Amino acid sequence: MNHAHVDVLQRLHLQIIEEVERQGSLTAAAETLCLTQSALSHSIKKLEKQLGTDVWVRDGRRLHLTEAGRQLRALAERVLPQLRLTEQQLQKVASGVRGTLRVGMECHPCYQWLLRIVAPYLESHPDVDMDVVQKFQFGGIGALFRYEIDLLVTPDPLFKPGLHFEAVFDYEQVLVVGASHPLAGREWIAPADLIAETLIAYPVSLDRLDIYNRFLLPAGVTPARHKAIETTDMMLQMVASGRGVTALPRWLAEDYARRLRLSVVGLGEAGIAKQIHLGIREADREIAYIQNFITLAQQIGRPDQVEPAEKNGETTRSA
Repeated sequence: MNHAHVDVLQRLHLQIIEEVERQGSLTAAAETLCLTQSALSHSIKKLEKQLGTDVWVRDGRRLHLTEAGRQLRALAERVLPQLRLTEQQLQKVASGVRGTLRVGMECHPCYQWLLRIVAPYLESHPDVDMDVVQKFQFGGIGALFRYEIDLLVTPDPLFKPGLHFEAVFDYEQVLVVGASHPLAGREWIAPADLIAETLIAYPVSLDRLDIYNRFLLPAGVTPARHKAIETTDMMLQMVASGRGVTALPRWLAEDYARRLRLSVVGLGEAGIAKQIHLGIREADREIAYIQNFITLAQQIGRPDQVEPAEKNGETTRSA
C-alpha cells in the first residue's frame, strides 16, 4: 500500500470493512451503518481508486477480501475498539465521571474475593464506574489487547510485550472428593489414583485446567470420564453425592467442605502451587484509578481471608 495514500483512509472505510465482514453482505452492512448501499459502494470504490488496489473481489454473490482488504480489516480490528473506548472515556469526563474500570475474570472461584475489593474501591473512587465481565467468548489476554477490558484477573498470565502483570496472592490447587469416597482422608494422591474416576470440571479447554496440564497429563494419565459443569454449587453437590471428583483452589474447597460432606486432598506430595495475577496494558500503568485497584487487591490478600458467603451461579473460567 502506497504511503502517499495513507491519509485517504477514514474511519468510515474501516467501519464498512468491519461490518461487511460481520454481516456478510453490503446491504446488511449499509443498514447497520445507516447508509444507502450505493453510498457505501461509492465510498469503497473511491477508496480503491485512491489506493490503486481492490479491497474486495466478487465470487458470484459473495465478497472476498483481497490482501489489501485483509490489511485494512486487521487495522480496523486494532483501531476501532480504541476509538470507541476513547469516545466513551471522553463522554465520562464530560459528564464528570473520570473513567470506567472493566474487569475481566478468568478465575472462576475469585468472584467473592473480587466483591470484597469492589465495595471499598467504589466508595473511595466515586468518579469511577466499574464493569465485571464474568464470561469470555474470547481469551482474556486478547481482550486486553483489543481494549475490551482494562484489567484481567487470571491464574495464567502471559507475559507479552505491551502487558504488565502483578501477583496478588498464592493458592494451592487440590482435589475434592465426597466424605465417603475411598480417597477421602488421604493427605495427597498420585495421578494413577484418578484413572477410574469421573473428573468434574468447568466447561473450558483441558489445557486451561491445572489438574490436567500439571498433574495428570505429565504422568500419562487420563480419568475414565470427564464431565463439564458450569456452576461451583452444582459441581460440588455432584461430588458430595459420589458422582465424581473435582479440583479447586484450597480456599474454596475448604469453605464448601465446612458445609457439605466433602474431603480435601493434595494433588501430589509437593502439591500444585499457583498464583492469581492482575494484568493490565503497559500503557495504562500510570492511570491512578487502575493502579489503586491493584494496590487494594494486594492489601485485601488471599481469598481464604474472605468471610464465607453464599456462592452464586458464576459461569466464568476455572482457575
